Amino acid sequence: MARRRTKKRTHVAPTNPNKPVAPTNTGNGSVRNPKSMVIRIGAGEVGSSVSQLASDVRKVMEPGTASRLRERRANRLRDYVTMCGPLGVTQLLLFSRSESGNVNLRVAAAPRGPTLHFRVERYSLSKDVQRAQRHPKGGGKEYITPPLLVMNGFNLATDGNAKVPKHLESLITTVFQSLFPPINPQAAPLKSMRRVLLLNREQPDGDADSFVLNFRHYAITTKTTGISKALKRLNAAEKLVHSKKTKKGGLPNLGKLQDIADYMVGGEDGEGYVTDGATSGSEAETDAEVEVVDTTAGRVQTRKTRAAIAASDNNDADDGPQPDEISAGVEKRAVKLVELGPRMKLRLVKVEEGMCQGQVMWHEHVHKSKQEIRELKERWEQRKRDKDARKKQQKENVERKKKEKSGLDKNREKDGDEDGMDIYDYDSDGYEEFDSEGLAGDAEMEANERMDDAGEWEDEKEEIARN
Repeated sequence: MARRRTKKRTHVAPTNPNKPVAPTNTGNGSVRNPKSMVIRIGAGEVGSSVSQLASDVRKVMEPGTASRLRERRANRLRDYVTMCGPLGVTQLLLFSRSESGNVNLRVAAAPRGPTLHFRVERYSLSKDVQRAQRHPKGGGKEYITPPLLVMNGFNLATDGNAKVPKHLESLITTVFQSLFPPINPQAAPLKSMRRVLLLNREQPDGDADSFVLNFRHYAITTKTTGISKALKRLNAAEKLVHSKKTKKGGLPNLGKLQDIADYMVGGEDGEGYVTDGATSGSEAETDAEVEVVDTTAGRVQTRKTRAAIAASDNNDADDGPQPDEISAGVEKRAVKLVELGPRMKLRLVKVEEGMCQGQVMWHEHVHKSKQEIRELKERWEQRKRDKDARKKQQKENVERKKKEKSGLDKNREKDGDEDGMDIYDYDSDGYEEFDSEGLAGDAEMEANERMDDAGEWEDEKEEIARN
């Protein structure tokens, strides 16, 4: 038999999602990156706003999420939980809307939980946030790498007897930290830090037993500082000249000037001359200023040039580093956060042990005594024992039926022929009831009986004999 051809150029071999694959040049501290699915439970009932909110949250969770997930009305939670293992999904974010109109969010760790139940008290979509901005940002390369997770005010409890226990705060912190891969600050490149996800817990002033989070999503933008606006425009023009894109609006207009100094000075009197960016007065508002090493590619030097530079460095080693050498390749950049959206205000309502079903560990509105908690725990243990017993009984029944079926097949093979068919099934005594002509033969037989009763059959006999 000929060997089947396998296409290797156009088809990529399937990869195991559970196999640890190290990401390339992202500085992640973990080998296996978490994966998530953002799902609408009741896709035809949540409404367009909640559907758009789920789409915006998928962008926040990129690239480690199913961005092209399409839900159906027939899909149930069990279907998604079943596919978590083969697809390597570690978290599920479930959006739903109750009959009263409340929007709920459940954050569940697959496959055994725990599950955090939040009520979305207020939310704003990404399009609403960007519509309110003068210079919105988004749609670029921000979603290539996962965002940086910043959590503030999660640990406020002093002991385990607080309204929100200390162990519960630690559990919530661990669940949110597992949504994104950890980073290694020493190895993470600056280009991989493009977004920030901020989770800020509000201080419980009046309601001490509440856990309220503010969900914010920002893009990180940097601009060079310390130089004048004219130099910035010249740098931008140089990049445009060497790039493939042609944008005439970004080039400065020097047609009316006699010298480049007039452009830098800003006129004959020098009123527009700026020494640095700090005195220009036109700098954009920034959140912070940092010093980074310039990563631009340098010119390739020859062997003689490298030897001359090494000799000069040896001669100047005794004098100590010069100020120009310290600041060589280091530039100041202003860091600014531009909100991408969406915004959400989340209130923690309930915490369960299992995957959206299990023993309730904490509830905001329902408070039980120690005796009631003990009784509930015993009830859950008894339910678990009954479930295990049913599974064991079902397994035994399946094995017993398999054995009975195999024994019956063996007996039929002994009593029958080679094909396992009993020779007494088709006895010659039963051939009288076998109709080879089917319905047509039955109709002809009935017609002959009616002709015989009416006496018409005698005329037919004489005509047949005459012919």
